[in-house]
Amino acid sequence: MAHGQSFEGRGLNWRAVWTRGGKTLPLFLVVLACASHSTAPPSGGGGPPGAVDWTRFGWDAGRSSAPPISAGITAANVASLVRQQVAIDGTVDASAIYLRGVQVNGSTHDVFFLTTTYGKTLAIDATNGVVLWRYTPPNYASWAGSAQITTATPVADPNRAFVYAAAPDGAIRKLAVADGSVIWSTAITLLPGVEKIASPLNYFNGRVIATTGGYIGDAPPYQGHVAILDGASGNLLSVWNALCSNRPGLIDPTSCSQSGAAMWGRTGAVIDSSSGNIFVATGNGLWDGGANWGDAALELDANATRLIGNYTPTNTGALDASDTDLGSTSPVLLGGGFIAQGGKDGLIRLLNWGAMGGATPHLGGEGQVVSTPTGSGLFSAPAVLRSATDTWVFAADGGGTAAWRLSNGQLQQMWRNQNPGTSPVVADTLLFVYDPNGGGLRVYRSDTGAQVANLACGGGHWNSPIVMDGRIALPEGNANDHASSGVLDIWRLP
Repeated sequence: MAHGQSFEGRGLNWRAVWTRGGKTLPLFLVVLACASHSTAPPSGGGGPPGAVDWTRFGWDAGRSSAPPISAGITAANVASLVRQQVAIDGTVDASAIYLRGVQVNGSTHDVFFLTTTYGKTLAIDATNGVVLWRYTPPNYASWAGSAQITTATPVADPNRAFVYAAAPDGAIRKLAVADGSVIWSTAITLLPGVEKIASPLNYFNGRVIATTGGYIGDAPPYQGHVAILDGASGNLLSVWNALCSNRPGLIDPTSCSQSGAAMWGRTGAVIDSSSGNIFVATGNGLWDGGANWGDAALELDANATRLIGNYTPTNTGALDASDTDLGSTSPVLLGGGFIAQGGKDGLIRLLNWGAMGGATPHLGGEGQVVSTPTGSGLFSAPAVLRSATDTWVFAADGGGTAAWRLSNGQLQQMWRNQNPGTSPVVADTLLFVYDPNGGGLRVYRSDTGAQVANLACGGGHWNSPIVMDGRIALPEGNANDHASSGVLDIWRLP
C-alpha cells in the first residue's frame, strides 16, 4: 500500500456501510456497533445464519477470524449442540472451510472442505458427515506415513465452483467443487522434500497466495517465499524470496547461500483488502536489511515483487541464535495503522506501521511490547474484532487465553485465563478456543472471558474451529503423529 493510506479495518465510514472481507453490511449493523459500550467488544452478529460461506482460514483475506454475521450459535443454545465424529482417512492438522448450498455430485449440499497432512482433500456433507468426494494426489503413497506433510487449509474461489489445496509434493491444485476433479496443478517449490507448505492458502483479486517454509529441524537448504498464482490458469505469476530476495522467481534452494526465513505462521500471507498488499513474518534466518530478511515482519506489494515495509527487532541475531522465531505467528492487522507481531519469545509487539515504510531497514521502533497470555511462545493466530469505534484482540498460547482492547494506540488487557488454546474464532458475542491438549473446545463470552460451555473432543496440534450456519467444524489430531486416519468433529444445533 502507499503509506499513509488505510489497510484493512482503518478509516471505516460508518455513515454509509461497514465492509469486511469483501462483504458489505447494512447501516443498522454499524449503528449498533457504534452504540455499544466503549469497554465491550463489538458484536459480530446481526445477519441471518448461513448468509455467507467460510471460504478460508481466518474468515477473510485479512485473517480476522471474526465474521460480522450471525453464526446462529449463542450462549443460550451452545450447550444443546450435538456432536458427530466423522472418521476420515487422514489427519487434518489445520481447519476446514465451508460452502453453503453448492452443487456436488449433481445435487445441492452444504459442504466442509479440508486437506489432510498427506494431501488428500475431502468434501464432507455438513448435514450428515458423508464424504461426498476425495482427491488423492499422484504419488501419495511415496510420502504417506513420512515426515513430508502439509498443514495448509484450502481456500475457495469466490465463484464457489472451485477450491485450491496444497499437498506435500509442493504443488497447489485447483479442484472442482462439483466432483473433486483437477483443473490445474502448479508447483511452488523445486525441493518439496525440504520446503514445506505449512500455512493456509489465501485468495485475493483472482490470485492464490501461498507461502513456504521448512520442516522440523530446519534442515537446509530452504528459503521462505511468497508465491502468487493466477487462479484461472494456474500460472505462477511471481515469487518473492525472503533470503536472496534480490533474485525474483522460483529458485533452486541450493543456489542461495542462505537457508531459513520460513513463512510458517498459522495465517501465512495476510492481505490488506483495501490494497491487496501482502503481510508476512519470517522465522530464523540471516537478516542484513538488504537481500536477507530473517526474523522480520514484512509488507510486499500486491504482486509480491517489491518490499514496501519492514520491521525487525533489535535483537534479531539473538532470536536467530536461540531459535525464537519472530515468524511463529503472522502479522495481525488491527486497523488504524497498527500491526501486532508476536513470536516464540513470548512477546507481542505493537507497531505503528506508518513508520515502517519502504525497503530501508527498520530495526526496533515498537510502540508497545506486551506479554503473550502466559509469556510462552505464540504459535497461534490472534482474532481481531473491529467496529467503526473499537478494536479487540484475542490470543491463546500453550498456557492461557487473553483479550486486549486497542485504546489510544496501546493494547489494554481486558481479561485472561489459564486455559491453553490454538487460534481463536469470534462468532456473535462468543469466543471459541480449542485446547489441543484434550481440554475440549471452550466457549467464552468475548467481553468478560466467562466460560459458557466446554464441548468435549480429542487432542490435536494446530487445529482450530470454524463456526457458521448453526454448525461448528473442528478437526482433531497431530500432524507429527504421521497418521493416515483422523476425526472431524461437527457440532450442530438439534
